[in-house]
Amino acid sequence: MKLAIKFGAKHVLALAVLTGLGCSVAAAQDPIVVATAAAIIVDTVKPKKKDLRPKFEGTVMNSNSVLITVRSQTNELGVQTFNLSPEASAKMQKIIDKGGYQYGDKVTVYYDPVTHQALKIKGKASKPI
Repeated sequence: MKLAIKFGAKHVLALAVLTGLGCSVAAAQDPIVVATAAAIIVDTVKPKKKDLRPKFEGTVMNSNSVLITVRSQTNELGVQTFNLSPEASAKMQKIIDKGGYQYGDKVTVYYDPVTHQALKIKGKASKPI
């Protein structure tokens, strides 16, 4: 029993000493601020320019310098024929001189919804036959 009292008293004394030392060390740790840094801007996010004109994506069925007929990629029965605007007609003539769009070429037609006139045609023309 004397052993338990001596053993317990030593531990209580050691715990009190460690607690006292721990509190004094913790109180001495004040944050030291040397300087504050300004925010660094790496790169700004630029929004992508979206084309507000409606577009029709599909495969070419027929094309010439006046009009283009395109079948929809999503709906096989959706076929649209677009008259070409003067600017698009001039570009189409240059494409026709190189071989033109062939049946099955994938294109995207940007058009005016009121007049149903093709304003711009994007797509790669295949090599002439």
